[in-house]
Amino acid sequence: MGVRALNPHAMEWIADTESLAAACADLRKAEFVAIDTEFMRETTFWPQLCLIQAACAEKEVLIDPLAENIDLSPFWALLSDDAVQKVFHACRQDLEIFFHMGGSVIPRPLFDSQVAAMAVGLGDSISYDNLVRALLGTNLDKGSRFTDWSRRPLSDKQKTYALADVTYLRDLYPKLREMLTKVKRESWLAEEMDLITDPATYEMHPENAWKRLKLRKTTPNWLAALKAAAEWREREAQTRNMPRNRIIKDDGLYELAHAAPTSLDELKGLRAVPKGFERSRPAERLITQMQSVMADPKAHAPKIEKPRPAPPNIGPVVEMLKVFLKVAAEREGVAARLIATVPDLEKLAADDAADIAALKGWRRSVFGEDALRLKRGELALLLENGRVEAVELE
Repeated sequence: MGVRALNPHAMEWIADTESLAAACADLRKAEFVAIDTEFMRETTFWPQLCLIQAACAEKEVLIDPLAENIDLSPFWALLSDDAVQKVFHACRQDLEIFFHMGGSVIPRPLFDSQVAAMAVGLGDSISYDNLVRALLGTNLDKGSRFTDWSRRPLSDKQKTYALADVTYLRDLYPKLREMLTKVKRESWLAEEMDLITDPATYEMHPENAWKRLKLRKTTPNWLAALKAAAEWREREAQTRNMPRNRIIKDDGLYELAHAAPTSLDELKGLRAVPKGFERSRPAERLITQMQSVMADPKAHAPKIEKPRPAPPNIGPVVEMLKVFLKVAAEREGVAARLIATVPDLEKLAADDAADIAALKGWRRSVFGEDALRLKRGELALLLENGRVEAVELE
Protein backbone atom coordinates (compact mmCIF):
# COMPACT_ATOMS: atom_id res chain seq x y z
CA MET A 1 0.00 0.00 0.00
CA GLY A 2 1.55 3.32 -1.00
CA VAL A 3 1.81 6.45 1.09
CA ARG A 4 -1.17 8.73 0.55
CA ALA A 5 -1.10 12.48 0.06
CA LEU A 6 -2.92 14.41 2.77
CA ASN A 7 -5.75 16.75 1.84
CA PRO A 8 -7.83 18.24 4.65
CA HIS A 9 -10.61 19.04 2.16
CA ALA A 10 -10.97 15.34 1.22
CA MET A 11 -11.77 14.24 4.76
CA GLU A 12 -15.12 14.53 6.53
CA TRP A 13 -15.57 16.85 9.49
CA ILE A 14 -18.13 15.20 11.77
CA ALA A 15 -19.96 17.50 14.19
CA ASP A 16 -23.41 15.93 14.61
CA THR A 17 -24.76 12.54 15.63
CA GLU A 18 -26.44 11.72 12.31
CA SER A 19 -23.23 12.29 10.34
CA LEU A 20 -21.26 10.34 12.93
CA ALA A 21 -23.61 7.37 12.67
CA ALA A 22 -23.29 7.34 8.88
CA ALA A 23 -19.50 7.62 8.98
CA CYS A 24 -19.14 4.87 11.59
CA ALA A 25 -21.42 2.61 9.54
CA ASP A 26 -19.00 3.02 6.63
CA LEU A 27 -15.95 2.49 8.84
CA ARG A 28 -17.44 -0.74 10.21
CA LYS A 29 -17.41 -2.18 6.69
CA ALA A 30 -13.62 -1.94 6.58
CA GLU A 31 -11.15 -4.68 7.50
CA PHE A 32 -9.29 -2.26 9.78
CA VAL A 33 -9.58 1.33 10.98
CA ALA A 34 -6.70 3.53 12.14
CA ILE A 35 -7.70 5.68 15.12
CA ASP A 36 -6.09 8.44 17.17
CA THR A 37 -7.21 11.22 19.50
CA GLU A 38 -6.20 14.70 20.54
CA PHE A 39 -6.88 15.60 24.14
CA MET A 40 -5.86 17.96 26.93
CA ARG A 41 -5.44 17.23 30.63
CA GLU A 42 -3.11 19.89 32.01
CA THR A 43 -5.81 21.48 34.18
CA THR A 44 -8.15 18.51 34.74
CA PHE A 45 -8.12 15.04 36.30
CA TRP A 46 -10.05 13.44 33.47
CA PRO A 47 -8.61 14.01 29.98
CA GLN A 48 -10.70 16.38 27.84
CA LEU A 49 -11.30 14.62 24.53
CA CYS A 50 -10.99 17.29 21.85
CA LEU A 51 -10.75 15.41 18.55
CA ILE A 52 -11.05 11.87 17.19
CA GLN A 53 -9.30 10.90 13.95
CA ALA A 54 -10.22 7.75 12.03
CA ALA A 55 -9.27 6.38 8.63
CA CYS A 56 -9.81 3.21 6.64
CA ALA A 57 -8.86 2.44 3.04
CA GLU A 58 -11.66 4.56 1.57
CA LYS A 59 -12.56 7.04 4.29
CA GLU A 60 -10.93 9.71 6.45
CA VAL A 61 -12.85 11.50 9.20
CA LEU A 62 -12.24 13.99 11.97
CA ILE A 63 -14.86 13.73 14.70
CA ASP A 64 -15.55 16.74 16.92
CA PRO A 65 -16.52 15.42 20.38
CA LEU A 66 -16.90 19.02 21.57
CA ALA A 67 -19.72 19.71 19.11
CA GLU A 68 -22.98 20.68 20.80
CA ASN A 69 -25.26 17.72 21.59
CA ILE A 70 -23.18 15.15 19.65
CA ASP A 71 -23.74 11.59 20.87
CA LEU A 72 -20.63 9.41 20.52
CA SER A 73 -22.56 6.12 20.79
CA PRO A 74 -21.92 5.19 17.11
CA PHE A 75 -18.19 5.57 17.72
CA TRP A 76 -18.32 3.44 20.87
CA ALA A 77 -20.13 0.79 18.80
CA LEU A 78 -17.33 0.91 16.21
CA LEU A 79 -14.73 0.36 18.93
CA SER A 80 -16.69 -2.62 20.25
CA ASP A 81 -17.17 -4.26 16.83
CA ASP A 82 -15.14 -7.49 16.90
CA ALA A 83 -15.22 -7.70 13.10
CA VAL A 84 -13.08 -4.58 12.65
CA GLN A 85 -9.40 -4.41 13.56
CA LYS A 86 -8.63 -1.18 15.44
CA VAL A 87 -5.13 0.21 14.84
CA PHE A 88 -3.49 2.71 17.21
CA HIS A 89 -0.01 3.94 18.07
CA ALA A 90 0.91 4.01 21.79
CA CYS A 91 -2.74 3.67 22.72
CA ARG A 92 -2.84 3.49 26.53
CA GLN A 93 -3.99 7.10 27.01
CA ASP A 94 -6.52 6.78 24.19
CA LEU A 95 -7.94 3.66 25.81
CA GLU A 96 -8.08 5.37 29.19
CA ILE A 97 -10.26 8.09 27.66
CA PHE A 98 -12.55 5.63 25.88
CA PHE A 99 -12.90 3.48 29.00
CA HIS A 100 -14.07 6.36 31.18
CA MET A 101 -16.13 8.23 28.60
CA GLY A 102 -17.69 5.28 26.81
CA GLY A 103 -18.92 3.27 29.75
CA SER A 104 -15.92 0.93 30.10
CA VAL A 105 -15.60 0.36 26.35
CA ILE A 106 -12.24 -1.06 25.22
CA PRO A 107 -11.38 -1.44 21.50
CA ARG A 108 -11.05 -5.03 20.38
CA PRO A 109 -9.42 -6.51 18.39
CA LEU A 110 -6.53 -4.12 18.91
CA PHE A 111 -3.23 -3.54 17.08
CA ASP A 112 -0.74 -1.08 18.60
CA SER A 113 1.91 -0.09 16.06
CA GLN A 114 4.39 0.90 18.78
CA VAL A 115 4.14 -2.55 20.37
CA ALA A 116 4.33 -4.23 16.95
CA ALA A 117 7.46 -2.21 16.17
CA MET A 118 8.93 -3.44 19.44
CA ALA A 119 8.21 -7.04 18.51
CA VAL A 120 10.01 -6.75 15.16
CA GLY A 121 13.06 -5.07 16.68
CA LEU A 122 12.47 -1.39 15.90
CA GLY A 123 12.84 -0.26 19.52
CA ASP A 124 10.84 -0.66 22.71
CA SER A 125 9.08 2.72 22.56
CA ILE A 126 9.61 4.17 19.09
CA SER A 127 7.76 7.43 18.43
CA TYR A 128 5.15 7.72 15.69
CA ASP A 129 7.16 10.16 13.58
CA ASN A 130 10.29 7.98 13.81
CA LEU A 131 8.28 4.92 12.81
CA VAL A 132 6.79 6.76 9.82
CA ARG A 133 10.27 7.87 8.81
CA ALA A 134 11.71 4.36 9.19
CA LEU A 135 9.03 2.42 7.30
CA LEU A 136 7.48 5.00 4.96
CA GLY A 137 10.44 7.32 4.33
CA THR A 138 8.37 10.39 5.21
CA ASN A 139 9.06 13.24 7.65
CA LEU A 140 5.99 14.47 9.51
CA ASP A 141 5.23 18.14 10.01
CA LYS A 142 5.49 18.85 13.76
CA GLY A 143 4.33 22.46 13.53
CA SER A 144 0.94 21.88 15.18
CA ARG A 145 2.15 19.58 17.95
CA PHE A 146 1.34 22.09 20.70
CA THR A 147 -2.08 23.08 19.38
CA ASP A 148 -4.86 23.91 21.82
CA TRP A 149 -7.21 21.28 20.41
CA SER A 150 -10.16 22.58 22.41
CA ARG A 151 -10.37 25.78 20.33
CA ARG A 152 -12.66 26.08 17.33
CA PRO A 153 -12.47 26.42 14.43
CA LEU A 154 -9.38 24.37 13.61
CA SER A 155 -7.28 25.58 10.70
CA ASP A 156 -6.53 23.48 7.62
CA LYS A 157 -2.96 23.13 8.91
CA GLN A 158 -4.20 21.73 12.21
CA LYS A 159 -6.59 19.36 10.46
CA THR A 160 -3.79 18.15 8.17
CA TYR A 161 -1.55 17.52 11.15
CA ALA A 162 -4.29 15.61 12.97
CA LEU A 163 -5.23 13.63 9.88
CA ALA A 164 -1.64 12.47 9.38
CA ASP A 165 -1.86 10.62 12.69
CA VAL A 166 -4.20 8.10 11.08
CA THR A 167 -3.53 8.23 7.33
CA TYR A 168 0.11 7.24 7.76
CA LEU A 169 -0.90 4.78 10.48
CA ARG A 170 -3.20 3.22 7.90
CA ASP A 171 -0.13 2.67 5.70
CA LEU A 172 2.05 1.40 8.54
CA TYR A 173 -0.35 -1.32 9.60
CA PRO A 174 0.03 -3.76 6.67
CA LYS A 175 3.80 -3.33 6.68
CA LEU A 176 4.07 -4.08 10.39
CA ARG A 177 1.66 -7.00 10.13
CA GLU A 178 3.78 -8.50 7.33
CA MET A 179 6.96 -7.99 9.36
CA LEU A 180 5.39 -9.69 12.38
CA THR A 181 4.39 -12.66 10.27
CA LYS A 182 7.86 -12.91 8.77
CA VAL A 183 9.58 -13.13 12.16
CA LYS A 184 6.74 -15.24 13.63
CA ARG A 185 6.06 -12.90 16.53
CA GLU A 186 2.32 -12.45 16.27
CA SER A 187 2.08 -14.13 19.69
CA TRP A 188 4.29 -11.42 21.21
CA LEU A 189 1.86 -8.77 20.06
CA ALA A 190 -1.16 -10.80 21.20
CA GLU A 191 0.24 -11.12 24.74
CA GLU A 192 0.93 -7.40 24.99
CA MET A 193 -2.53 -6.55 23.62
CA ASP A 194 -4.11 -8.77 26.28
CA LEU A 195 -2.41 -6.65 28.93
CA ILE A 196 -3.34 -3.34 27.30
CA THR A 197 -7.00 -4.33 26.91
CA ASP A 198 -7.39 -5.59 30.48
CA PRO A 199 -10.08 -3.39 32.10
CA ALA A 200 -8.15 -3.46 35.38
CA THR A 201 -5.50 -1.30 33.69
CA TYR A 202 -7.94 1.61 33.47
CA GLU A 203 -10.00 1.24 36.63
CA MET A 204 -9.32 3.97 39.19
CA HIS A 205 -10.38 3.05 42.70
CA PRO A 206 -9.72 5.84 45.25
CA GLU A 207 -9.08 3.29 48.00
CA ASN A 208 -6.02 2.11 46.05
CA ALA A 209 -4.54 5.57 45.52
CA TRP A 210 -1.96 5.03 48.30
CA LYS A 211 -0.23 2.46 46.07
CA ARG A 212 1.04 5.31 43.87
CA LEU A 213 3.12 6.64 46.76
CA LYS A 214 6.46 5.63 48.23
CA LEU A 215 6.10 4.27 51.73
CA ARG A 216 8.35 6.14 54.16
CA LYS A 217 7.10 4.24 57.22
CA THR A 218 5.26 0.98 57.84
CA THR A 219 3.68 1.61 61.24
CA PRO A 220 -0.09 0.98 61.29
CA ASN A 221 -0.96 4.55 62.32
CA TRP A 222 1.14 6.10 59.56
CA LEU A 223 -0.07 3.69 56.89
CA ALA A 224 -3.73 4.12 57.87
CA ALA A 225 -3.43 7.91 57.79
CA LEU A 226 -1.59 7.89 54.46
CA LYS A 227 -4.18 5.60 52.90
CA ALA A 228 -7.00 7.82 54.17
CA ALA A 229 -5.35 11.01 52.90
CA ALA A 230 -4.58 9.52 49.48
CA GLU A 231 -8.13 8.19 49.13
CA TRP A 232 -9.54 11.61 50.08
CA ARG A 233 -7.34 13.37 47.52
CA GLU A 234 -8.30 10.90 44.78
CA ARG A 235 -12.01 11.36 45.41
CA GLU A 236 -11.64 15.13 45.45
CA ALA A 237 -9.62 15.10 42.22
CA GLN A 238 -12.09 12.87 40.42
CA THR A 239 -15.20 14.63 41.70
CA ARG A 240 -13.88 18.15 41.10
CA ASN A 241 -12.02 17.12 37.90
CA MET A 242 -8.76 18.64 39.06
CA PRO A 243 -5.17 17.32 38.89
CA ARG A 244 -4.17 15.54 42.09
CA ASN A 245 -1.39 18.00 42.87
CA ARG A 246 -3.85 20.89 42.72
CA ILE A 247 -5.77 19.29 45.56
CA ILE A 248 -2.61 18.67 47.59
CA LYS A 249 0.91 17.63 46.61
CA ASP A 250 2.43 14.27 47.51
CA ASP A 251 4.57 15.87 50.20
CA GLY A 252 1.35 17.19 51.72
CA LEU A 253 -0.01 13.66 51.95
CA TYR A 254 3.08 12.59 53.85
CA GLU A 255 2.57 15.49 56.27
CA LEU A 256 -1.05 14.44 56.75
CA ALA A 257 0.10 10.87 57.37
CA HIS A 258 2.55 12.07 60.01
CA ALA A 259 0.08 14.39 61.76
CA ALA A 260 -3.09 12.29 61.25
CA PRO A 261 -5.36 15.27 62.08
CA THR A 262 -8.80 14.36 63.38
CA SER A 263 -10.07 17.90 63.95
CA LEU A 264 -10.21 21.07 61.90
CA ASP A 265 -8.05 22.82 64.50
CA GLU A 266 -5.32 20.21 64.06
CA LEU A 267 -5.58 20.59 60.30
CA LYS A 268 -5.25 24.37 60.57
CA GLY A 269 -1.71 24.17 61.90
CA LEU A 270 -0.23 22.12 59.07
CA ARG A 271 2.07 23.66 56.47
CA ALA A 272 0.69 21.39 53.77
CA VAL A 273 -2.69 23.10 53.63
CA PRO A 274 -3.32 26.70 52.51
CA LYS A 275 -4.57 29.37 54.88
CA GLY A 276 -8.28 29.09 55.46
CA PHE A 277 -8.50 25.53 54.09
CA GLU A 278 -9.91 24.28 57.39
CA ARG A 279 -13.10 26.25 56.69
CA SER A 280 -13.81 24.45 53.41
CA ARG A 281 -16.04 21.49 52.55
CA PRO A 282 -13.05 19.45 51.29
CA ALA A 283 -11.41 19.94 54.70
CA GLU A 284 -14.54 18.65 56.42
CA ARG A 285 -14.52 15.58 54.17
CA LEU A 286 -10.85 14.98 54.94
CA ILE A 287 -11.38 15.18 58.69
CA THR A 288 -14.40 12.86 58.49
CA GLN A 289 -12.24 10.35 56.62
CA MET A 290 -9.40 10.68 59.13
CA GLN A 291 -11.69 10.32 62.15
CA SER A 292 -13.18 7.13 60.77
CA VAL A 293 -9.81 5.57 60.01
CA MET A 294 -7.85 6.70 63.05
CA ALA A 295 -10.51 5.33 65.40
CA ASP A 296 -9.02 1.92 64.58
CA PRO A 297 -5.85 2.40 62.49
CA LYS A 298 -4.76 -1.24 62.64
CA ALA A 299 -8.01 -2.29 60.98
CA HIS A 300 -7.57 0.25 58.17
CA ALA A 301 -3.83 0.08 57.57
CA PRO A 302 -2.93 -1.74 54.34
CA LYS A 303 -1.05 -4.97 54.81
CA ILE A 304 2.52 -4.56 53.63
CA GLU A 305 4.56 -7.68 52.98
CA LYS A 306 8.16 -7.23 54.02
CA PRO A 307 10.56 -8.23 51.25
CA ARG A 308 12.50 -11.35 51.94
CA PRO A 309 16.19 -10.73 52.59
CA ALA A 310 18.35 -11.35 49.55
CA PRO A 311 20.42 -14.54 49.63
CA PRO A 312 24.10 -14.01 50.42
CA ASN A 313 26.50 -13.51 47.51
CA ILE A 314 23.66 -12.69 45.12
CA GLY A 315 25.65 -9.98 43.34
CA PRO A 316 27.59 -12.30 40.99
CA VAL A 317 24.34 -14.07 40.01
CA VAL A 318 22.77 -10.74 39.04
CA GLU A 319 25.83 -9.82 36.99
CA MET A 320 25.72 -13.18 35.21
CA LEU A 321 22.04 -12.68 34.40
CA LYS A 322 22.79 -9.21 33.02
CA VAL A 323 25.30 -10.70 30.59
CA PHE A 324 22.88 -13.43 29.57
CA LEU A 325 20.11 -10.85 29.08
CA LYS A 326 22.32 -8.97 26.63
CA VAL A 327 23.02 -12.23 24.79
CA ALA A 328 19.29 -12.98 24.51
CA ALA A 329 18.44 -9.42 23.45
CA GLU A 330 21.07 -9.40 20.70
CA ARG A 331 19.89 -12.79 19.47
CA GLU A 332 16.27 -11.62 19.29
CA GLY A 333 17.12 -8.17 17.95
CA VAL A 334 15.21 -6.29 20.67
CA ALA A 335 16.15 -3.91 23.46
CA ALA A 336 17.30 -5.71 26.62
CA ARG A 337 15.04 -3.67 28.91
CA LEU A 338 12.05 -4.86 26.90
CA ILE A 339 12.73 -8.40 28.11
CA ALA A 340 13.73 -7.64 31.70
CA THR A 341 14.80 -4.78 33.94
CA VAL A 342 17.60 -4.80 36.51
CA PRO A 343 15.06 -5.09 39.39
CA ASP A 344 13.59 -8.09 37.54
CA LEU A 345 17.02 -9.70 37.39
CA GLU A 346 17.58 -9.06 41.10
CA LYS A 347 14.28 -10.78 41.92
CA LEU A 348 15.10 -13.66 39.57
CA ALA A 349 18.53 -14.10 41.14
CA ALA A 350 16.88 -14.43 44.55
CA ASP A 351 13.84 -16.53 43.58
CA ASP A 352 13.24 -18.99 40.73
CA ALA A 353 9.50 -18.36 41.07
CA ALA A 354 9.69 -14.57 41.13
CA ASP A 355 6.53 -12.80 39.95
CA ILE A 356 8.14 -10.92 37.05
CA ALA A 357 7.29 -10.49 33.39
CA ALA A 358 10.56 -12.17 32.37
CA LEU A 359 9.17 -15.49 33.62
CA LYS A 360 5.89 -15.20 31.71
CA GLY A 361 4.74 -15.59 28.12
CA TRP A 362 7.10 -14.85 25.27
CA ARG A 363 9.70 -13.34 27.62
CA ARG A 364 10.02 -16.68 29.41
CA SER A 365 10.50 -18.41 26.05
CA VAL A 366 13.28 -16.11 24.84
CA PHE A 367 15.01 -15.50 28.19
CA GLY A 368 13.39 -16.67 31.41
CA GLU A 369 13.52 -20.43 30.95
CA ASP A 370 17.18 -20.44 29.93
CA ALA A 371 17.99 -17.95 32.70
CA LEU A 372 16.68 -20.51 35.19
CA ARG A 373 18.76 -23.22 33.50
CA LEU A 374 21.79 -20.95 33.77
CA LYS A 375 21.15 -20.62 37.52
CA ARG A 376 20.85 -24.39 37.84
CA GLY A 377 24.17 -24.94 36.07
CA GLU A 378 22.61 -26.53 32.99
CA LEU A 379 23.90 -23.72 30.76
CA ALA A 380 27.17 -21.82 30.77
CA LEU A 381 28.35 -18.57 29.21
CA LEU A 382 31.30 -18.99 26.90
CA LEU A 383 33.42 -16.30 25.24
CA GLU A 384 34.29 -17.42 21.72
CA ASN A 385 35.64 -15.28 18.86
CA GLY A 386 34.81 -12.13 20.76
CA ARG A 387 31.18 -13.10 21.38
CA VAL A 388 29.45 -14.43 24.47
CA GLU A 389 27.41 -17.55 23.81
CA ALA A 390 25.21 -19.74 26.00
CA VAL A 391 26.19 -23.40 25.73
CA GLU A 392 24.73 -26.63 27.10
CA LEU A 393 26.58 -28.39 29.91
CA GLU A 394 26.54 -32.16 29.92
